[in-house]
Amino acid sequence: MERHDRRRDAQPRPVLRAAVRAGVGSGAHRRSQGVGARRGHARRLPVTRFDTDTGLEPVGEGVFEGRIDPGWFVFVGPNGGYVAAIVLRGMTVAVGDDERVPRSLTVHYTEPPVEGPIRVMTTIERAGRSMTTVSARMTQDGRTLALALAAFSRPRRRPALSFVDLAPPDVPPADEAPAVAAVPGLPPITERYDTRPVLGSPPFAAGDEALSGGWLRLAEPRLADPLAVVAYTDAWLPAVFTRTVERVGVPTVDLTVHFRSALPLPDARPEDFVLCRFHSRVAAEGFLEEDGELWSAGGTLLAQSRQLAVVVPV
Repeated sequence: MERHDRRRDAQPRPVLRAAVRAGVGSGAHRRSQGVGARRGHARRLPVTRFDTDTGLEPVGEGVFEGRIDPGWFVFVGPNGGYVAAIVLRGMTVAVGDDERVPRSLTVHYTEPPVEGPIRVMTTIERAGRSMTTVSARMTQDGRTLALALAAFSRPRRRPALSFVDLAPPDVPPADEAPAVAAVPGLPPITERYDTRPVLGSPPFAAGDEALSGGWLRLAEPRLADPLAVVAYTDAWLPAVFTRTVERVGVPTVDLTVHFRSALPLPDARPEDFVLCRFHSRVAAEGFLEEDGELWSAGGTLLAQSRQLAVVVPV
C-alpha cells in the first residue's frame, strides 16, 4: 500500500497499497472467468484483463508459470491482492475439485517482484474426506516472493450452527454513489477498478476513526468468484488514510481471507458491485492491522479479511 500525493479533500482511490514483498501476472491457464466456478455459472463468460493478468500455465505437477503485469502496480511493485489472486488460482487448479471451494487463504509477502515471469509451486499437504489443505510458493529468478496456505472444503451437509451476527453497512445503493473519476498521475492499478466511496472521511483529513469503504467491482464486468474477492480485500484505499494527515505507506506483511460463502453466489452477475468496509483500530510499533468485510448487494457476507501492514513515512 503506497499512496500518491493528493489533496486532502480528494475522493478515495482504490488499492494504494503494495505487498511488502509480493508478485505475479499473465499466462495461459484461464478457464474463462473464475477457476473453480460453481455449477450454476458453468457457462463461459468473456475473458477479462483480470483473468489474463492472473493467468497461469501448468509446467509440471502442481507447478505453474505466469507473469507479473505492470497494470496492477502501485508505486513499488504490484498490489498484494493481485498477487494473492494469482497464488489462489494456482492452488485452486492444484486442488482440482470444483466442489471444494476456498474457505481460508493466508499469504505472507517476502520480497517485491518486478514485471516479468514468475513461478507458483503448490503442494497438497493433505486431502481428507471433506477438506484439502494446500501450500504454495511464488518465486521469480530464484527469489521467494510469497508463501501461502489455504483450506478448501465442500459445504458441510449438516452444520451444527448457522448464524450471522453481522450486518452490512447502511449505505446508498451503488447506482446512487458517484464513481471516482480518473486522476492523471495515479498508479496503473487505479484504472483496474470501479470504486464508489460511501464510508469514511476523505483521505488525510484526520477523521475520528480509520474507516473506509464503498462499492467496488473490476473495471471490466466479472463474477465475484474467490479470485476477484481476494483481490477486492486489498483493493480499497487503506483505512488508516482517513485517520491521519501524514502521508504514509502501508505495505502489506500478510493477508488472511476467510470466505464466508461459496463463490460466486448462485444469483451473481458480472456487473454486480461488492460492498467493502475496512477498519483499522491499532497502530503501534510501526505496524497496523486492517479488518475487512465484503458483502453482496443483497446482504450476503462474502468474505472477511485481516492484514498486517508496516507503517512507513513517505
